[in-house]
Amino acid sequence: MTGSGAAGPVRWVGADPRSDSNECPAVAVMPETGDFLFRGKTVTDLAVLTALNQHIGKADDESDVWLPARMAPLIREALDGYEQDRHGPGQHTFAELLAAARACAIRFEVLADDQETGQAVRAPAGQPADVDAIRAAAARGVVVRRLQVVSSAQGHALAGRQRPGSANETQGNIRRLSRGGAAGLLLPGADCWVFDYRLVRWDFQETGCTGSRRCSFSSDPRVIRDITAVFELAWTKAAARE
Repeated sequence: MTGSGAAGPVRWVGADPRSDSNECPAVAVMPETGDFLFRGKTVTDLAVLTALNQHIGKADDESDVWLPARMAPLIREALDGYEQDRHGPGQHTFAELLAAARACAIRFEVLADDQETGQAVRAPAGQPADVDAIRAAAARGVVVRRLQVVSSAQGHALAGRQRPGSANETQGNIRRLSRGGAAGLLLPGADCWVFDYRLVRWDFQETGCTGSRRCSFSSDPRVIRDITAVFELAWTKAAARE
């Protein structure tokens, strides 16, 4: 059922304290109505959904979410009382996500023909902090790889701009594959980062090459599987053409 007061202010209760820093099962309350807000994993297991549907119907605007049992104390706090001035951590930045990576991060980029050729060799989001994050990740052993799908002309221009020995330290190991070489691959529909083969961050350009970016996230293992599989194929193809 659709709850009332969904547009009102939100009081933060808390997030799962034992969850990985990249994931945020959470509980909040609508103070004007006393309604509860839960953020958790979307249930995709067909057996679970079928069993639940045997007990109750599901409207088109309803979702089934999963919260770990260890969040019971937070749910009880939402029921019985909580500190009124709590604040959540906010959406994780690229630097925070990379800082939480333990082993690897991969980046998929498809550059448009009219995209500024210098953009691809700058920081992932154009911020010095992102370069620092990649440098720090590399220093602790995290392998950062970036695959760029480009036109042949772009590939030659970018190669000329890159200083030998500088990319691995500040941007990760970069390989480029022409559109012709990638023609048989099912490329992702948006640029993305994948951290530790467990979380993907999609990057969407708002208004052209210089516009702001918005992001969305997924830890669905099926999505991760498909992206990483095509990345490895493209990575191997790019190496063969170097």
